Amino acid sequence: MICSTEGIVLKTFDFRETSQIANFFTKDYGKMKGVLKGIRKDPRKFGSNIDRFSVNHIVYYQYTRSDLHLISQCDLKQFYFSIRRDYKRNVAANYMLELVDIVMPAEHPNKRVYHLMTDYLGSLETIDDIDRLVHTFQVKILLLSGFRPHIDACVKCGKKVEENARFSMRSGGLICLSCPTNETDFAMISRGTIASILHIEQSDWANSLRLGLTRTVRKELKYILNNFLIYHLGKNIKSSKYLSG
Repeated sequence: MICSTEGIVLKTFDFRETSQIANFFTKDYGKMKGVLKGIRKDPRKFGSNIDRFSVNHIVYYQYTRSDLHLISQCDLKQFYFSIRRDYKRNVAANYMLELVDIVMPAEHPNKRVYHLMTDYLGSLETIDDIDRLVHTFQVKILLLSGFRPHIDACVKCGKKVEENARFSMRSGGLICLSCPTNETDFAMISRGTIASILHIEQSDWANSLRLGLTRTVRKELKYILNNFLIYHLGKNIKSSKYLSG
């Protein structure tokens, strides 16, 4: 089957002597992997250098018995020059690629994730508060990928949490202060941070970025989201250590 779609480059690596393999997250088909034959021998064969986090229009032949498809056309649509010129913006963009590559299954269409990625990259070009962008993206990708923490109510008693609580990495959500627990891998989370996560989940990208985040909320979001991802994904996200001090 011939497929035509937009895709964001997640990563690339050399294949044999003249070709490259590229992983894309596409608008219509989700995460896919394709080979661009001869691109290293003749870069002019394609209209793109398939740089990481660039947006491209691709046409490929989708094989049914292999997860490696044949890309016949790849034309650059968006390069994000300003992100590439700034170290921290570049790291934040690569963090997005790494996280999406880990949490999203292959060839599982999800247009909401694709649009989240383009919204994030667009904001990275102009907004200086990069930590805010990263935290907002983390909350939304957890929601859209099915890894969402249980933040609406206590995982023990099921009651709605309207005060400070404990966030359990193992249980994947909140434990209210009234419930006993033998767990030790929890962090205290304030009512403001709980409300911030819920607001980000329920709002579109633009409205999520209008939310004011206090220093305490930012500190809690950084610790809880990063450690929750590490605990449930079973691996570190390499680029995260370069995002902030």
